[in-house]
Amino acid sequence: MRRLIFLILLFQSLSFGTRIKDIAYVKGVSGYQVIGYGLVVGLNGTGDTRRASFTVQSVVSMLKKFGITVTDENLRMRNVAAVMVTAFIPPFAKEGASVDVIVSSIGDATSLHGGNLLMTPLVGSDGVVYAVAQGPISVGGFDVRTAFGTEYRRNVTTTGRVPNGAIIEKSIPVNIASNSNEKIELVLRQPDFTTAKRIADAVNLKFNSKIAFAIDASSIFVKVPEEFRSDEKIVDFISQIELIDVQPDAIAKVVINERTGTIVVGENVTISPVAISHGAIHIEIQSVPVISQPAPFSRGQTVVTQLTTINVYQDTTVVTAIEGAATVQDIAKALNALKVLPRDIIAIFQALKESGALKAELIIM
Repeated sequence: MRRLIFLILLFQSLSFGTRIKDIAYVKGVSGYQVIGYGLVVGLNGTGDTRRASFTVQSVVSMLKKFGITVTDENLRMRNVAAVMVTAFIPPFAKEGASVDVIVSSIGDATSLHGGNLLMTPLVGSDGVVYAVAQGPISVGGFDVRTAFGTEYRRNVTTTGRVPNGAIIEKSIPVNIASNSNEKIELVLRQPDFTTAKRIADAVNLKFNSKIAFAIDASSIFVKVPEEFRSDEKIVDFISQIELIDVQPDAIAKVVINERTGTIVVGENVTISPVAISHGAIHIEIQSVPVISQPAPFSRGQTVVTQLTTINVYQDTTVVTAIEGAATVQDIAKALNALKVLPRDIIAIFQALKESGALKAELIIM
C-alpha cells in the first residue's frame, strides 16, 4: 500500500516579536564567493583518464615547477583528477581564519574518495586571491563496482568537502556605513512593505527620534545619531538595532508538494463559507484459482487458471460545512473530519483556489 505523508504546520501568533537581526541585515555586510582550479591526487584508480587532456597538461605543468620534466606519453593518471574548488568566505572573516571548501570533478573521474586536494589558490570575481585550499577530501558516499558489472552507489562520489580546508589570505572589504557613518541601510531578507514600515517605527520608538524610514519593501534607511558616528560607537548602534523586536507580516500561503504529499499551511490562511463534498472511489481486484479437470479416460490434462474480478464502488458522500474558518486549526479540523488522504486534500485545496474560496496564495512544488 502506498503511504503518503500529510503535514500541516501551524504558525500561531506569538505575544513577542522577532529580532530585526533575524529578518534583516545591514547592507554591505555580505560574504564573498571564491573559486579555483586544482588537482586531487591519491585516488585508487578512479581519477581522470587520458581523454581529459587538461588533467594531463596540469600535471605536466605542476611537475615542471618542481624541476621534473616528463612527456605526456609517460603519464598514467588514473590516480589524479582535475577539480573545481569553491568556497564561501563569511563577512568580517580575517586573515588566518579557515573555511570549508567544496571540491567537484570536471573530468571523467568516477570517484574522489580517498583523494587529497593539492594547494589551490581561490580567487574572487575581481581576480584577487583571497584564500588557499588544501587537504583530504570527505566524500560522504561510496561507489562500488564488481567484476560482473554490478554497481552499488550511495550519494555522489565526484563531489566532496574539505572541512576547514581553505585558509584566508586576504580579508573581505566590508562597508557597513556611508557618508562618514551618517547612515546605514537595513535590507529585509523577505521584502514586505508592512514589515519594513514596522521596523522603521520600532527603531524610531527605540531611540525616541524619527531616524528611520522605509523607502521600499526591502530597504530601511537609518540615520546614525551624532553620539554614535565614531568608528568605535557604530557597532554599538547597530547592535541595539538588531535586538529590537518587531512583528513581521507574512503573505497567506499554502505550499503543496505533490510528489511527497506534504502540505504546509500558513497562519493567515482563511477559507470563505463553503461546502466540500468528498467521495472516495475504491478499486478492488480479486484473483481466484480455477481448476479445469478433463473428462474421465480422456487424454486431456488438468489446468489451473486464475479468474480475475474487478469491483469499483464509491463511498457514501460526506458533506462538511466550513463557516468562514478564520484560523489554520479550523481548516485542519474540517479537512480531518473528511478522513481524506493527502492526495485528496491537495485536490481539495486546488478546487478551493479555483472557486475563489481559498484566501491565500497556492504554491505547488
